[in-house]
Amino acid sequence: MSASPKIVLMEPSAIVRCGLAALLKSIDGAHWQIIEVPEAAQIKTTPQCLHADVLIVNPAALGEMSLPQIKKNIDSETLKCIALQTNLIDHSTLQFYDEAIAIYDSAEQIKEKLLKIVHEPKHTARREVLSSREKEIIVCVVKGMVNHQIADHLCISTHTVIAHRRNIAAKLEIHSTAGLTIYAIVNKLVELSEIEIHSDQ
Repeated sequence: MSASPKIVLMEPSAIVRCGLAALLKSIDGAHWQIIEVPEAAQIKTTPQCLHADVLIVNPAALGEMSLPQIKKNIDSETLKCIALQTNLIDHSTLQFYDEAIAIYDSAEQIKEKLLKIVHEPKHTARREVLSSREKEIIVCVVKGMVNHQIADHLCISTHTVIAHRRNIAAKLEIHSTAGLTIYAIVNKLVELSEIEIHSDQ
């Protein structure tokens, strides 16, 4: 990450967006580049957003655009995403973010969270505990394979597949095919064009 990290702040409320931007700029010793955008669609048309280091985004304001699509538009391999919570957000949504900032956090709490996320290596989070085999199984699941098909494809027993899936669910705290699909796309295990949306079995 560069000495002067580029932070994209996406929030539709001008009061919240400008207030947070002012707070970030006031942090002693922090030299951010703050790019403010009110809505997801503008990220694609704002050249300054390209190759950003950090995205602070209100998940409730994503609309029809997904987090993976926004990451693709920003075109950054090391982008870290921070959820800006202005209301209650389900835990299953937050698990796809590297950190969360609540509207009621103090200035000191926001400073600590942002400095931590800026300076820590990108892939130290929970996602890296998956083994290569577990990642292969996730890919099979999101492509619509059932347990016996995965077993045949990977030349392992169905019992082993079930054990791996149990471990994956425990490690990621994701218990649905839809959740694994989002995880796989966000973490670039599969391309969106490779999969179809399947209902949970």
